[in-house]
Amino acid sequence: MAWDENELRQLGLTPPSMRQAIPDAPQDVATVLEPALRGTPDAEAIVGRHARFTFRQLDQAVNAAAAFLQTLGLKSGDRIAASIANGTDIVIAFLASQRLGAIWVGINRNYAQGEKAYFIRDAGVSVYLADKDTAAQLEPLKTEFGDLTVVVVQPGEESQWSRALLTHAAAPRPQVVIDPFAPAAIAYTSGTTGFPKGAVHSQHNIMVSATFTEHMAGDRRPGVTRGTSSPLTILNIMIGGPIATLSRGVRQVCMDRIDVAGIVEWVKQERINTLNLVPTLVYDLLTLPNIDQNDLRSLTWMVVGAALVPARLPLLYLERFGHRMTIGYGLTENPTAVTRSDDKTEGTEGAIGKPLPHLHVAILDEAGVEVARGEIGEICVRAIEHGPWKDVYTPTLGYWKRRAATDEVLRGGWLHTGDLGSMDEHGQVFIRSRRSDLILRGGANIYPAEIERVLREDPRVVDCAVIGKPDSRLGECPVAFIQAAAGNATQALIEDLKLRCQPRIAKYKIPVDWFFIDQLPRNTMGKIVRSQLRDRIPAAAPLTATK
Repeated sequence: MAWDENELRQLGLTPPSMRQAIPDAPQDVATVLEPALRGTPDAEAIVGRHARFTFRQLDQAVNAAAAFLQTLGLKSGDRIAASIANGTDIVIAFLASQRLGAIWVGINRNYAQGEKAYFIRDAGVSVYLADKDTAAQLEPLKTEFGDLTVVVVQPGEESQWSRALLTHAAAPRPQVVIDPFAPAAIAYTSGTTGFPKGAVHSQHNIMVSATFTEHMAGDRRPGVTRGTSSPLTILNIMIGGPIATLSRGVRQVCMDRIDVAGIVEWVKQERINTLNLVPTLVYDLLTLPNIDQNDLRSLTWMVVGAALVPARLPLLYLERFGHRMTIGYGLTENPTAVTRSDDKTEGTEGAIGKPLPHLHVAILDEAGVEVARGEIGEICVRAIEHGPWKDVYTPTLGYWKRRAATDEVLRGGWLHTGDLGSMDEHGQVFIRSRRSDLILRGGANIYPAEIERVLREDPRVVDCAVIGKPDSRLGECPVAFIQAAAGNATQALIEDLKLRCQPRIAKYKIPVDWFFIDQLPRNTMGKIVRSQLRDRIPAAAPLTATK
């Protein structure tokens, strides 16, 4: 389906200024399996807890899934959401949605009922692939979402989904014309205003990011096996895991456990060579005394990403693998990585790598003018202006149905990250201030405004602020400062606020510590001075930013 400019603008989106082909790579997700189908169709492609597929079998399963989704009325431009555990099913469903030209919306299984309802409502979802728990969670919402089709997908068990794949097992590839630059997925970012915004990406965006993820992979040996343990409902994880891996024709393992014992089990059983893990898990793998390092001997490379890590981790990593930890920086709106380091990059403390080769990264002042090296400004991104990747990169198409936010993030022909940073004479980028006071807990993004919105619903809360507390294992945890109405600064209020949070926000977002404060510190503009609140929190082990 080709979208014209007016259709995109009605949805608050901006069409890409250029439509350049991706060098030596599939041009869209719909054809991502084609190189392997031509070369190694019977090689094992993907492994999960309950199934494994060759590239030929995976292709057939994707066609079956697409045929089933068409019987539900799903067509190009429709939104399909999924809350499914890591495994082969979620990858099959994603690829099927892309062959139909539908728009994918991944929804974390751990989100509260209210959060899931918000995503369904905001995106206008018509089909929802859900595990049994999520399906039950949505049952009370039938009245509101009467037109929503919920399909139960329960890996390892017979379900509507598994029966449908058998029924349509011989289905041909759907005859749908794919526009690589049309909306293909909505990745929700935690809201700086209390409500998440949906960053919209095209199949072209996705494949550019997947192609460079594969180009920059630290382990590119023939026959390599890559594992992914972070939730595949997160678009960046789907891109950097299965899509990047399958595009090169190597083996992908979808890991359904994120505890240390579960990861060790997967590595040992499937002889995984490369993993992308949050720092907490890498730290545990390298330090816990009950882990037999012989079980991890197949591992040769781990990319450590998405959170703050204990300062000791880089040295532990170097001792174990014989090369420096990969450090980098990325964001949902890009999507995925913007900068990255490798063993050849200058090892400057605090650096987050150099721009990826297809990107022009600049540090701009408020007027949109590039600042001098070493000076602080906003980190901004656009396509490189020369070489084989000239004008190939396209950023997000914008925020779903949020015209003003789209215009703001894409102003002046740049993707504005909202992060303050600097660049040295070697081209290394440094983060100086994180956008919107983002809290990174064990690799999960938490925006204070989401939590503060819920806390302010209680009339006894005059005002509040949520900030990140350093944690030696998780990186950060949210803590809340409450300015209570007179006579209400009690433990009973705290317990009520915890109960208020439980059905409205995910468990990992609920503050771990609570503090009463007579008056929140503010500057002359009336904004809360969060640094003064951080001074009230006991000091923790020093941390270092990595990706």
